[in-house]
Amino acid sequence: MTQYTQRPMRFLEKIFQSISQQVLPSACIVCERHQLNSICAQCLQSLRTDGLLNFECCFQCGITLKMPELKEQRCKQCKINPPYFDKTYCLDRYEGALQNAIHQLKYQKRLAHAHGLANVWNQLLPKQLENSNASFLLPVPLSTQKLSSRGFNQSWEIARRIHCNPSIQKLPRALKRHHHEIQQAGGGLSARRLAIRDMFYLDDNFMPLLQGENVIVFDDVMTSGATLNEIARVLKDNGASHVTNWVLLRTARAPHV
Repeated sequence: MTQYTQRPMRFLEKIFQSISQQVLPSACIVCERHQLNSICAQCLQSLRTDGLLNFECCFQCGITLKMPELKEQRCKQCKINPPYFDKTYCLDRYEGALQNAIHQLKYQKRLAHAHGLANVWNQLLPKQLENSNASFLLPVPLSTQKLSSRGFNQSWEIARRIHCNPSIQKLPRALKRHHHEIQQAGGGLSARRLAIRDMFYLDDNFMPLLQGENVIVFDDVMTSGATLNEIARVLKDNGASHVTNWVLLRTARAPHV
């Protein structure tokens, strides 16, 4: 789908969302109190003042920085073992107010929460990221089997509703994932990176588009960073020059790191 066919669809989607907000009942995705918008003013303000975006974080992986790391704005892990991606922007902590909304979307299949989560992103981070000079935005994909089981890709359902520069083309089918049940929990970062090696690949039809381009990868949750690192490796191996992560929720630094 080209950016020219995306624009009318975005326009129609905005009209539908506007009508829905006026006609259909809603509840805040955080406190779940019945009200007009997908997130109430009080919860939005709480995220605005206490969200991860207010903390000093590593520019490369988005983890909160320790005192000795503040000067370089880069965590020790990224200096020792640099990831393939160049920058990471995160909205909030995984353990924060939006965790339940993510769970409701992914595991209870409440697709309305995708609109709510994107709405929070659009309200809190529009000026910082909306005018990014990237050329493409790719959601982290699910395997065909996982997509069939869940019925949707939660990263794409959020990403497709995120506001960004009209010059940025969203490509939901460019990046693919092999199906393989792996457990990333436990072990160090190196072990996790090894476990997910060669899990992602690009559709041949999209490879020429990426040559020398800046690419955004959107994910709902970032834990160790191994998944996003592997995706960035694949993108750069296929010609992308710069990879930035847009992440809704970031897990806290492991106690031993």
